[in-house]
Amino acid sequence: MSTATWVQDLLDERGLAYEELHHPDAYTAQAVAQQEHVTGHRVAKVVVAMADGRPVELILPASRQIALDKVRDVLGAQLVRLASETEIHEHFGDCEVGAMPALRHWPDIEVLMDPSMRVRGDIIFQGGTQRDAIRMDFDDWFHIVNPRVESFCVLTCTGEHAEDWW
Repeated sequence: MSTATWVQDLLDERGLAYEELHHPDAYTAQAVAQQEHVTGHRVAKVVVAMADGRPVELILPASRQIALDKVRDVLGAQLVRLASETEIHEHFGDCEVGAMPALRHWPDIEVLMDPSMRVRGDIIFQGGTQRDAIRMDFDDWFHIVNPRVESFCVLTCTGEHAEDWW
């Protein structure tokens, strides 16, 4: 299997430079970082939450973890929880569960990015399968995704280089 066609089409239509990466199965964003030999601060992971019954795409570095109470506060929602695999498949069935590309899938689904995802240079995100990823410039990625930037996560690992942060 290779990178989801819609991902390639989106990036090609925008004329953006990117590199397809292929590796053995990686079931977490941190595993993608290990497979690609990069810091987890440069790998964007996608977590789908349900906020008052509607899906929200949360994008953060592999080295961080979501604080659902912060997500609830940011969204002004009553109830925020992680989406089930069934809900993820219902809204994002065009990719493998757990391998969602950090891109805007549908115009009516809000995309939030934690500010800790902002880096100079390239980021990596999964390409729709457990075996494929995309490397591209953060600024290009940010321009096409245009996420709402809000603080909603906490650091989960230590020992990473501060100069990788922006």
